[in-house]
Amino acid sequence: MAKIQRISANGHTSASPEAVYALLEDREHWPDWSPLGRFRLLEKGDQNGLGAIGVFTTNGVNACEEVITLEPGKRFGYTLRKGMPLRDYRAYVDLTPALGGTDIHWHASFIPKIPGTGGLYRRFLGRFFERMVDGLVARASRGAP
Repeated sequence: MAKIQRISANGHTSASPEAVYALLEDREHWPDWSPLGRFRLLEKGDQNGLGAIGVFTTNGVNACEEVITLEPGKRFGYTLRKGMPLRDYRAYVDLTPALGGTDIHWHASFIPKIPGTGGLYRRFLGRFFERMVDGLVARASRGAP
C-alpha cells in the first residue's frame, strides 16, 4: 500500500488574516495571482460556499476540487475530487496573525494511486504550493483590489 505523502509551503504578508481569507474564498480570481489556469464553478455549495465544487484548468489538467472547510480569517480547506492520480487529497490554508500581518501555511496530504509516484508528486506539488503561497503573499500585500 502506498504511503501518505505530505507537502507544505509557508509565507508571511502584511495583510490581515481576514484580507487573506477573502482572497482564498474568491476561487474565481485565484488565476489572477497564482500559477493556476482558468476556473469554472460547477456547484455553489451552501450559502457560505461550503461544498462548492469547481474546476481549475491548468496546462491541460482539469482539477475538480470541493471546498471542505471555511473558518473565516483562520482556515480554508479543499479536497481533490478528480483530475490527478491521487487519493484522499486534502489541502488546507491556515492563517495565523503574526508580526502585524499574517503567517500563511498551505499544506496537503495525499496517497498516490500509482505506486512509486509519491515522491514525484510530492516534489511537483511542493514547488506548486510554494508558487501559490508566493502569489497569495504578493497579492495580499498589495491591499484591497
